[in-house]
Amino acid sequence: MTTMDDFGFGTQIRKSPYFDATVRWGAQGFSVYNHMYIPRDFGDPEQNFWNLVNTAILCDVGVERQVEIKGPDAARFVQMLTPRDLSKMAVGQCKYVLITNADGGILNDPILLKLAEDQFWLSLADSDILLWAQGVAVHSGLDVSISEPDVSPLQLQGPKSGEIMQALFGDAILDLRYYWFREMELDGIPLIVSRTGWSSELGYEIYLRDSAYGDALWERIMAVGMAYGLKPGHTSSIRRIEGGMLSYHADSDIHTNPFELGLDRLVNLDMDADFIGKFALQRIRDNGITRKQVGLVLEGDPLPGPNTTFWQIHLEGAPVGKVTSAVYSPRLNKNIALAMVAVEAADLGTQVQVFTQMGETTATVVERPFFDPRKSLAAAGAVEPAQVSA
Repeated sequence: MTTMDDFGFGTQIRKSPYFDATVRWGAQGFSVYNHMYIPRDFGDPEQNFWNLVNTAILCDVGVERQVEIKGPDAARFVQMLTPRDLSKMAVGQCKYVLITNADGGILNDPILLKLAEDQFWLSLADSDILLWAQGVAVHSGLDVSISEPDVSPLQLQGPKSGEIMQALFGDAILDLRYYWFREMELDGIPLIVSRTGWSSELGYEIYLRDSAYGDALWERIMAVGMAYGLKPGHTSSIRRIEGGMLSYHADSDIHTNPFELGLDRLVNLDMDADFIGKFALQRIRDNGITRKQVGLVLEGDPLPGPNTTFWQIHLEGAPVGKVTSAVYSPRLNKNIALAMVAVEAADLGTQVQVFTQMGETTATVVERPFFDPRKSLAAAGAVEPAQVSA
């Protein structure tokens, strides 16, 4: 039997409150994200994908650390961090936002939750925004406190997730709108539950607010969910690439700006509020971009797994970019990839050469996302269609 001692990155790598439970339920390998262990192997990744799209999976995403911003000036401070206009954000609402630096580069792409008029959480991708926010606050002149609360999310994702949540929380959970959340309890365990997730499928994130209950929460959800086909799992590279979802450090980083990713909707340069990177992003908008993220379909045999290095892309013999995320989709029966290329190579239908570790192959620029571009699965039952773009 696998034990905790088999995972030996050292004491500097933290464990989530669900770590022991995931090992009991078959986690065979971990990677590191936000200085924490994250389960990345429950066996066959293709089976994990089918479990996700056919029934449901439960994922330990306690690595999505929360940065809590609290105080009389919290709303003003949060707006300083992001180019997305938050002026109409309501208490109980979530927003996908970008955190930018003075050059317009992306530092993180978290989900923002507004718990109160003076309290926000940033649910992080893989970078140290706690330190960034604390540093920005020091000389901001604003009355805010920045901390990491004892909060650890789980993701319950897949078409059966709604039925499982109904069994756990009752019928009231059914009217929770896409990209909204509410404070709840389960068997006395304090939670926040949101209609969000990193899967492009119907799903929920369950934020545990007391790590002492981690084991009990995992076991409770699995016990109820098994009747609906729930399996322990990990975030699916196949599904997130199908959905065109970004992985920070792979598809975006400090050297990437929102316009290159086609995320113009997350940048409001006309609002009165100031934010870090505003002038740089104005210059980028006015001057235009020189590279752009695209989707690719790669020819050849099915890829044996996701790429572990950036693959060089050539057009007519000259380098024009790199593949950032690639995988074989068993549903589409295609090798699909996200890539960053020079704008002259970004037109739909352009054929390029990609140099993989298996050798050279041809690829064609296509629309992305590759599947369900309007996110109809994730937003199923949403009361307001506009929330699909949240």
